[in-house]
Amino acid sequence: MDLGDDEPPAVSPLENVSRFLQRWVDKTTIHVWPRWTTLALLIVVYGVRVYFVQGFYIVTYGLGIYMLNLLIGFLSPAVDPDTDGPVLPTTDKEEFRPFTRKLPEFKFWLSAFRAVIAAILMTFFPIFDLPVFWPILLAYFILLVCLTLKDRIRHMIQHKYIPISMGKQTYGELTKVKAGGGSGGDGEKDDK
Repeated sequence: MDLGDDEPPAVSPLENVSRFLQRWVDKTTIHVWPRWTTLALLIVVYGVRVYFVQGFYIVTYGLGIYMLNLLIGFLSPAVDPDTDGPVLPTTDKEEFRPFTRKLPEFKFWLSAFRAVIAAILMTFFPIFDLPVFWPILLAYFILLVCLTLKDRIRHMIQHKYIPISMGKQTYGELTKVKAGGGSGGDGEKDDK
């Protein structure tokens, strides 16, 4: 029995596809704008598909509710001050703690991307086209969006946090390091 002739077990085609997709997802982590642009285009494609088919309103409603749920997770802190005690700084004198999300941006995008792809695929199967009166679904969805975002904004105001950063905070001259020069021999520091 020769051990050198053993070949690794065959990799199934599904595993190859899974590895390819995971490699593609891993490469997109640093490209924020292209990812979100692709998602926006997919949502437009889905909207056009639903418009021309004139159906699949339940699928659209489910997609909207799911994406609203993702948005709430994205806007929520990882540790909720209401249930876990005050973790966020409440005064200016407390130590700064960065805002950590319950749902990180990349996972938000990936979940939304998968949901839109699934919704697009569902529009090709008539079993998902249930007859509903779509204006009631739209009104109920708008009501849900208003109520949940109102609650989230109230929570942000109550606990004094903003889940969106507008760039890196800079401190100007405070963080600049001055190199020591050899001009003064008496060892005094320049206070300029």
